[in-house]
Amino acid sequence: MFHSHLDSLNEEDLEDTYCSIEIQAAFILSSCVTFFGGLIILVFFRIILKIAKKWQSIKHSGAVLKLFSSGRSGLNPLRRFYFYRVFHDRIELLLSAQTFVGQVLVILVFVLSIGSLIIYFINSTDLTGMCSTSEDRTLTVDLSFNAFFSFYFGLRFWAADDKIKFWLEMNSIVDIFTVPPTFISYYLKSNWLGFRFLRALRLLELPKILQILHVIKSSNSVKLSKLMSIVLSTWFTAAGFLHLVENSGDPWLKGRNSQSMSYFESIYLVTATMSTVGFGDVVAKTSLGRTFIVFFTLGSLILFANYIPEMVELFTNRRKYTKPYEAIKGKKFIVVCGNITIDSVTAFLRNFLRHRSGEINTEIVFLGEEPPSLELETLFKCNLSFTTFVCGSALKFEDLKRVSVESAEACLILANSLCSDLHAEDISNIMRVLSIKNYNSHTRVIIQILQSHNKAFLSKIPTWNCSAGDNIICFAELKLGFIAQGCLVPGLCTFLTTLFIEQNQKVFPKHSWQKYFLNSLKNKILTQRLSDAFTGMTFPEVCRLCFVKLHLMLIAIQHKSGFHNCRSLILNPPAQVKLDKDTLGFFIAESSQAVKRAFFYCSHCHKDVHNPELIEKCGCKTGSREELTGPAMVVVKSSTSCISECQDSAREQESSLSIASLKNRGVMVSDTPEDSDQLDSSGMFHWCRSTPLDKVVLKRTDKSKHEFRDHIVACVFGDAHSALVGLRNFVMPLRASNYTRQELKDIVFIGPLEYFHREWRFLRNFPQIYIMPGSALYTGDLHAVNIEQCSMCAVLAAPSKPLSSQILVDTENIMATLNIQSLRVSGPTQRPSEPEAKAVPTFSKHDGKRRYQQIPILTELKNPSNIHFIEQIGGLDGALKGASLHLSTSFSTGTVFSGNFLDSLLATAFYNYHVLELLQMLVTGGISSQMEQYLVKEKHYGFHESCATILSGRARCKLGLLSLDKTILSDIKPRKTFGQLFCGSLDNYGILCVGLYRVMDDGEHSLENKRGVCDHQAI
Repeated sequence: MFHSHLDSLNEEDLEDTYCSIEIQAAFILSSCVTFFGGLIILVFFRIILKIAKKWQSIKHSGAVLKLFSSGRSGLNPLRRFYFYRVFHDRIELLLSAQTFVGQVLVILVFVLSIGSLIIYFINSTDLTGMCSTSEDRTLTVDLSFNAFFSFYFGLRFWAADDKIKFWLEMNSIVDIFTVPPTFISYYLKSNWLGFRFLRALRLLELPKILQILHVIKSSNSVKLSKLMSIVLSTWFTAAGFLHLVENSGDPWLKGRNSQSMSYFESIYLVTATMSTVGFGDVVAKTSLGRTFIVFFTLGSLILFANYIPEMVELFTNRRKYTKPYEAIKGKKFIVVCGNITIDSVTAFLRNFLRHRSGEINTEIVFLGEEPPSLELETLFKCNLSFTTFVCGSALKFEDLKRVSVESAEACLILANSLCSDLHAEDISNIMRVLSIKNYNSHTRVIIQILQSHNKAFLSKIPTWNCSAGDNIICFAELKLGFIAQGCLVPGLCTFLTTLFIEQNQKVFPKHSWQKYFLNSLKNKILTQRLSDAFTGMTFPEVCRLCFVKLHLMLIAIQHKSGFHNCRSLILNPPAQVKLDKDTLGFFIAESSQAVKRAFFYCSHCHKDVHNPELIEKCGCKTGSREELTGPAMVVVKSSTSCISECQDSAREQESSLSIASLKNRGVMVSDTPEDSDQLDSSGMFHWCRSTPLDKVVLKRTDKSKHEFRDHIVACVFGDAHSALVGLRNFVMPLRASNYTRQELKDIVFIGPLEYFHREWRFLRNFPQIYIMPGSALYTGDLHAVNIEQCSMCAVLAAPSKPLSSQILVDTENIMATLNIQSLRVSGPTQRPSEPEAKAVPTFSKHDGKRRYQQIPILTELKNPSNIHFIEQIGGLDGALKGASLHLSTSFSTGTVFSGNFLDSLLATAFYNYHVLELLQMLVTGGISSQMEQYLVKEKHYGFHESCATILSGRARCKLGLLSLDKTILSDIKPRKTFGQLFCGSLDNYGILCVGLYRVMDDGEHSLENKRGVCDHQAI
């Protein structure tokens, strides 16, 4: 069309229609003079102002200054009046689009700018070198638009604090190079396109306009609109420049090398250049055009390679992860929200899916507040058949509706245990619970909480219902409870931890103790409804029958008690408790198929069956019944494990890890009536009146006054501003009322005094607690608390701090462990913790070498991969090289603990919350869901009038370590096998033996005899 148009014009017409060089120069000079002239004036006034201020600082008075000041007042008298400042603020508020009028003004400017750009597109259909006449109607419309732009430019200039900076802004440059030529065109009665293509740069304001109109709200939408505005404005501006220079030609050649190029062809050329294709059908012929193409190609490589793929990804992900989840009737699914990261999701899927290996019938919908990373997206693709990711927040009702929370089996909330602000993490998750419960009060919620005192907020939510399946997994409570139990019974925390870990790593044991340890990892904690054949029998009778005939270890049952007339979990109940129909039993076994024997057992059909694998569902009327629907059988991976005790002597070849009640232990310990006078209101813990902190603070010079023996030393790290560890959770299991007053051990904390000032209000009502200001990194502080005579030294993990590497989170713990293990007791001593008064020397002569003993220690590690540091410190032989923490020698000996396995409890609570209740009872000193209402009040009283409550609390069982040579277990005959020991202790004393504490060193000349616990399956 353009070529034909050129051919139809003769040379005379061209001379008449083409704008002369003088006219083009007038358009260009109008913009250049405005820009540079204004800039020079602004710089000149800036220099004069600086000189005036400098002169004022040199001479505080003078005629010159007065003349200059009066001159300033004359030029700009409004600066001396209050209304000038008010007028300035009003304009600034108007331009910021914070008011309705301001928003209308900003939107109007953008719309008119797009209108001016459209007029440019219309005029570009004619040749750029030609001048349109005054009869062009678009000239008048464009003139009115630019008049409004001049008014808006004046407002912006008035409101600008830095005039020079405003003059050099991109929007100001666009106005300066587009507005003056419009007035010149009206004066000269001819219209030249010139730099009007710069109006395309106004497209950069598109995200702001869309936000004002509430078209876009999410961060991804804003980011996508910004990228699109950058690409479009660059695209149109570059095409406009090529359109100008190619149709005008090089100025020094007076346009002789110009070519006719439409604006569409310019866009085509720019697109080919940006995509690095370059077909060659449309090319730049002018030197200015080719030079521009050279630099634009380099810039377009960055623009096209980065922005375009990112735009595509944002657009696809927006549609991909914002689509609502379609809940299918009859298909089960859960919603997981909170801390959705590659590490948390990997751990959750590993623990959640192993409960139903091979029969996955529950889909997992992850609700994340940010789009998944590349690694996380890959993980979702690998598990695409049962995982779905939806981008949204649990704090918004519309996002909860998109994931159909009201139809979900449960909503699980993950917490970030490695965050630096534990309280803020808990509060954010509690807010998610509030949002979910407000959206649908019947939705089951299982939440991870980091600090125990934040549990009180959840119990105050009106729709929170524990009986409906709402559960709280408190990391601090369980973690410190494990460590506390490890202090009472060395190695017990390892025994309990192995109940909740999964071992898939292939290892090759070198020693017999490693073989026992690995075999014990095959066991699990399982629940199963008991057969009606056990109805009316006592727990010891059922436990013995299950062990002997079914090869199952029954450790607890769910029994209907008088407390609120509901079923409660009882660990090793006494013979007075008889089993009801449909009693739920807790077993230690290898598989869910094995525990089904307890459900299928029939006293009539299986009386003569001696192979437990042959016990299956029978057809008689007494033994056949449909399996009741109840909690899932497989609750959590578990195993009783080998536990080692470093301080045991060589003569104590075996000890028994047992569970016994207070009544059954009457032959071992004595109880006085005075003990019950000092229990708290719940009857669960020993209590004392509030003790001031200064009364329990120790001094290094007062070591002779205390002479601690058989005590517990806890090393704490922190300061006045660090997050609270929650030492109350560590003390409560050590002050449980099922231990008599004589059995309580002194607890000595070592750490900064300013930190204990913050923790003391939670500890002041517990007896026999002492504080040594100092640090476990200083040997003098350790000797001051007589650490050589302690029964256990626990090194608690430091509060979380923002660190560049997660390897450094355990630095203080590892250094403290190094310092403590360097201390060795060099002479024989009597351990008061040993059950009998009979003295057994801990050190003896052997082949000219004197036996020695390291201080018993239990170190907490936040990062399990740091176990290799502890292995090096301990100098243990026979370690499994390259193995994980749970296969390390330090872990098997009970000297290391890590709470990373607590993530698996989320899946445990979903499948069977009864196992979580059992674990809580074991590690927290017997606290059940019914008793927590007394503890959330954070108040302790003296003697409670309800004797039944206290007696029931004191009669609960406890875990202990009994020597086979120096306790009542020595009277059991025969006891050559674990089965004989199990039946003998259960029949004679009601003690439930769950494992043995055996010497793990094979060599006779070992300087230290370390011990390991083996369960009945591993022996």
